[in-house]
Amino acid sequence: MTVASKETPRERYRAQVRAEIKERAWEQIAAAGAPGLSLNAIAKQMGMSGPALYRYFASRDELITELIRDAYRSLADTIHTAAASDADLAGLGRALRTWALDDPQRYFLIYGTPVPGYHAPDDITMIASEIMDALLDAAQPAAGPATTAVEETPLESHLAGHRQWAGDHPASPAALRLALHFWTRLHGALSLELAGHFTGMGFDPVELYEDELRRLAR
Repeated sequence: MTVASKETPRERYRAQVRAEIKERAWEQIAAAGAPGLSLNAIAKQMGMSGPALYRYFASRDELITELIRDAYRSLADTIHTAAASDADLAGLGRALRTWALDDPQRYFLIYGTPVPGYHAPDDITMIASEIMDALLDAAQPAAGPATTAVEETPLESHLAGHRQWAGDHPASPAALRLALHFWTRLHGALSLELAGHFTGMGFDPVELYEDELRRLAR
């Protein structure tokens, strides 16, 4: 038995228009970057007046927030799916790369140069923390059991008292260090690859990425 949608025709129309506005916004971002995003230009493309479009997104920042929220949610869902299939840190890293290469502009919107004057709301920070929690979960067994027989590295000693970025996750200092190295090194390699900085260097970026994964696993 099919359950009838509770949305009214007006609500469905509004959702369709908002979706089209976001599609046009991604096209603009691909052409000129997020700082060049213009609601008036989108309105013109869609045959609408500026005031009419502002009924769907009240400001440029509201539209950017929606795009960033969608991007983080998509990545969080990708990481959750990989983790649910028992992916280890390397598996999560491969899922991250596949997601990034699938839509580089989406990747750069959340991990590229910040949009001047824009500040993300708290709910986006919470979605981002879901991703880090999944990495910390995978880093904990990879880092090995905590033991006093192994002296902490200087970074682990530092992170033991500077772990705000990990929220309430009970990860050991060793797991914190591993997750942080994972996050920074893989994003570094991805950002360079997606920005085209490896072009013409004569090597396969996936081999560099896989080497980073192997080194992190050790």
